Amino acid sequence: MINRKTAKKAPATMQERSNTLRAGVLGSNDGILTVVGVLFSVAVATTNEFTIFIAGLADLLACAFSMASGEYASVSSQKDTEKAVVAKEAELLKSDYEGEVSAVVAFYREKGVSEETSEAIATDLMAQNALATVVRVKYDLVLNHYMSPWNAAFSSMAAAAAGGLFPLLAMTLLPNAFKWPGTILAVSLSVTLTGFLSAKLGNGLVKNAVIRNVIVGIVTMAIHYYVGLAL
Repeated sequence: MINRKTAKKAPATMQERSNTLRAGVLGSNDGILTVVGVLFSVAVATTNEFTIFIAGLADLLACAFSMASGEYASVSSQKDTEKAVVAKEAELLKSDYEGEVSAVVAFYREKGVSEETSEAIATDLMAQNALATVVRVKYDLVLNHYMSPWNAAFSSMAAAAAGGLFPLLAMTLLPNAFKWPGTILAVSLSVTLTGFLSAKLGNGLVKNAVIRNVIVGIVTMAIHYYVGLAL
């Protein structure tokens, strides 16, 4: 019998780590764009550096906590769904064990394994851990490894705050002659990085993701610049 006090928690799966990284990348991107949007609008409307700094800082904090709460709610719902699926499969194992075995056999048959070998694999796996086997083949879930809403929330919050710091520091610390070009450069480099990371995490096209992110960043800065002019 496993001693609950001394048993170690199994290492996080790749899916769990990817989910935490995804939340961080999205949080960083939102932090960059929302903070620079506010900074551009306020900096065009006023030259008071303290006002600009406070506006940017307030938006950075609001964005960080907003991203964290959104990720927590979203991943909590996902975790609840995963637990519901496991509970359903546990009941099916009691009421329709043969049907569950057939689902495992069908999974391996679809991968090109012969009927005889598929049945042998299914029998062996079900004997070892029936519940873990069926949730893996039917839902691609690892038993007892649920997405962590807290990890996603903290990752998103920290990344949003860190991302927002780049435009905030550039706009408030650079000399007047370099404030605007320096901030534009900081934002462009930052969204290039988040575009690259998002493509890598999602197995997408890096070039497309980077170009898309940079265009969104430039459009965001342009819109807020003209909003500030209109104030």
